[in-house]
Amino acid sequence: MEEHKNSKSQIRLPIIIFLSVAAGLLIGANVTNSNSKDNDLLKSLYKFRQVLTLIDKEYVDEVATDEIVEKAISNMLVDLDPHTVYLTGEELESSRSQLKGEYSGIGIEFNVFKDTIHVVAPFSGGPSDKAGLRSGDKIVKVEQETVAGVKIKNRGVFERLRGKKGSEVKVSIKRRGVSELLEFTIVRDKIPQYAVDVSYMVDKEIGYIKVNKFSATSFTEFKSHLEGLLDKGMEKLILDLTGNPGGYLDRAVKMADEMLAGQPMIVYTEGKGERSDSEYRASRAGSFEDKPIIILIDEGSASASEIVSGALQDHDRALIVGRRSFGKGLVQLPYDLNDGSELRLTISRYYTPSGRSIQKAYNGKSDAYNRDIIERYKSGEMFHKDSLKVIDSLKYTTTNGRFVYGGGGITPDFFVPVDTTMNSKYLNALFSSNTIREYSYNYANKEQKKLEKMGMDNFIKSFEVSDQMLQDMTKLGNSNDLVLNEKEFETSKPLIKNYLKAQIGRGVWENDGFYPIINQSNEIYLRALDLFDEAEKLSIR
Repeated sequence: MEEHKNSKSQIRLPIIIFLSVAAGLLIGANVTNSNSKDNDLLKSLYKFRQVLTLIDKEYVDEVATDEIVEKAISNMLVDLDPHTVYLTGEELESSRSQLKGEYSGIGIEFNVFKDTIHVVAPFSGGPSDKAGLRSGDKIVKVEQETVAGVKIKNRGVFERLRGKKGSEVKVSIKRRGVSELLEFTIVRDKIPQYAVDVSYMVDKEIGYIKVNKFSATSFTEFKSHLEGLLDKGMEKLILDLTGNPGGYLDRAVKMADEMLAGQPMIVYTEGKGERSDSEYRASRAGSFEDKPIIILIDEGSASASEIVSGALQDHDRALIVGRRSFGKGLVQLPYDLNDGSELRLTISRYYTPSGRSIQKAYNGKSDAYNRDIIERYKSGEMFHKDSLKVIDSLKYTTTNGRFVYGGGGITPDFFVPVDTTMNSKYLNALFSSNTIREYSYNYANKEQKKLEKMGMDNFIKSFEVSDQMLQDMTKLGNSNDLVLNEKEFETSKPLIKNYLKAQIGRGVWENDGFYPIINQSNEIYLRALDLFDEAEKLSIR
């Protein structure tokens, strides 16, 4: 006999009906003893039960009640705030894998060029590396399904190559110099995702650390990179949080604690009732508590990034350089639901030590909220310091008496505008068509032995992108249906050369060969290098 399994609707509907019936009974039994707010909630539950039951029993067509419930839950959250969300079991697994700092897959860096999946590099020691995949391999089939020439997107690659740890996936590879396809069976495994992209010494005194998210491993990675730079003689630190969307609160607190002496406040929260209120303070000795720090932020720095930068700014511990941060200061608590899904409900707000709310304004319209960064461009905020409006009623003071402002996000001490002088439509087309990455990938793959012999430090200092290389790249662009615009090419030429060199460096030495080069066109980074005198003044004001 075939085993019968209940559907989501069959599991969920009795529970909803039970709760609703219970609510109806409570309305009748307790109407004189409950306050009006409780009565309103119970009446709403009863109404929902009535509507759902009528649809299930009387509607002319068969209806998937589980889908109705899913939509109802999502719709009831729309008018709350942009960060209260409902996640299905599948969405929850993906979200948790990002924060845990790992996922299960075959362990490759890939790119899709000319409708074909190219293996940029197998992760050292990962499943693909162990199976024998190489840089330059092209994935033609996955489980006998053709994936070349079918306009596959990155998401489609993830769906086919990621999976449960221990599961197998068969791939067919086209390798340069080999006529027939090579078949590999790869056993998926946990693949770590690193929170720290890179760290390096800018010069004999200045160290640089780039943190891309606050995941489970972010603090241990940060601590390791920090100690590595201290061993190299670092006396000044640039902490790059640009584009960092945040993550775990406790990792942000630990990172700030590493750079704050004593037991000052790092962040506090306030919600509905004391149970949602909390304080987080420094509690232990850190390894970088008394040396100059500059933190880089921009409109993509959010949540935990804002907690770190806000705390160090309020205590005059770090100079903040860049542009106003995103403004995500709402705290979500996850609630597990009966079918493996999850409700992440906003229960409080974050405040910096001086009392600033990190959260930007929200008017109940998610489209307007999500378009905020576009509006910043239109208003001129990204380009002119004077276009950033501050509210005098939201003026706060730092430990040493400097003025800082609330109203959403962290306002930098030194504003750096977006530099568009070398931008062009042709440059954008080179990126959107993947031409720069494709050319760099091919060049690095072809010249790898010569470049490795040159050495990374020598490459960073002395390698020049030649005119011949630029011509070859524009020819590749032509094959990608790009028409060369000479005027726009000349306008963007310095950026094109920098991007090409950086991507070639990444192809040979990964991020260690990328960031020291790409940062030479990073206006926030370059401005920070000139501001350590200001950073040193903070502690003596």
